[in-house]
Amino acid sequence: MSQSTPQSSSSGAVPKTPAAADPRPLVSLILPAYNEAAILEANLATIFAYLDSLADRYRWEVILVNDGSRDRTGEIAERLALHRPGFRVLHHPRNFGLGQALKFGFAHSEGDYVVSIDVDLSYSPAHIGLMLETIRSTKAKMVLASPYMKGGTIGNVPPLRRVLSIWANRFLSLLASGRLSTLTCLVRAYDGPFIRSLNLRAMGMEVMPEMIYKSMVLRATIDQMPATLDWALQAGPAGARKSSMRILRQILRTLLSGFVFRPFVFFVLPGLLLLVFSAYTNVWLLIHFFDALFALPAETSGRLSVAVANAYRDFPHTFVVGLFSLTLSIQLISLGLIALQNKNYFEEMFHLGSTIKRRTEALRDPAQPD
Repeated sequence: MSQSTPQSSSSGAVPKTPAAADPRPLVSLILPAYNEAAILEANLATIFAYLDSLADRYRWEVILVNDGSRDRTGEIAERLALHRPGFRVLHHPRNFGLGQALKFGFAHSEGDYVVSIDVDLSYSPAHIGLMLETIRSTKAKMVLASPYMKGGTIGNVPPLRRVLSIWANRFLSLLASGRLSTLTCLVRAYDGPFIRSLNLRAMGMEVMPEMIYKSMVLRATIDQMPATLDWALQAGPAGARKSSMRILRQILRTLLSGFVFRPFVFFVLPGLLLLVFSAYTNVWLLIHFFDALFALPAETSGRLSVAVANAYRDFPHTFVVGLFSLTLSIQLISLGLIALQNKNYFEEMFHLGSTIKRRTEALRDPAQPD
């Protein structure tokens, strides 16, 4: 699929500071933005004020990715970048989606750590510092801010959106081994070199579980911390935020993301359930067959064939349903085993390709960690 070439602005590029001269780690803050003109200036002021409060511990570069906004988001951001050192604005000529915006931001980041957060401030800026503390103390490659784990809270989210989000994450968590309570949240901290080396494909919101899945393939450590999701924090001049989630599309995306984690479950589990139903039906098929067989006189020629014909004549649905369900269950289980084998092949190839890429880049740049 052809795409327009994204464009970037160099406004407010962060100055290079030798590590020996400044021991503070550089943090790249990625802010995807789409049609946020109404709240952008006020929310950026809040974010910058928080970053300034941590200036004694971190150096900052802030990268706002204007993902093809149709309002004044890009114009406002460019104006602010003229007066804010370390603030850069990158532009997409049209709306590509969250995944492409994040990948674009990651590719242009230089931080030892990378943090992504919603510019609408549905998660307060305080999560930035908490995630950085967690990732530095645990040495993890990724830290997730989870409102769904113990200690996390959710406020002022519409009931339907809240229920769907909770159950979508529970569903994905179950398929992803059950240790993580959220796989869809944007608010995360990453090891900088790691996230820039991760080969991502998704262009939409499904990029969030994709990151986790591919990090798991590479045996990367993923941690989570309690978070507070509160839509009242970003109500803006237009009033309280309304959910823009397209329910059917989101359900399909969740199912597809779950398929990525455990594709064989989508075949084997229905296949086993159908096999149980088929066994029950075929038990009755055998009962009808033996009833018909014992009802025939002993001298009847071709008793087995006649018994089958008589049983089918009296109970045709048992034969059709029983044999069809048995055939379909075997096919589903077989597809599940094939999907499991393909998944193992993909993970092996992805792990091998990532290792080769990382070592090749290390040879080109000996200073880069392997």
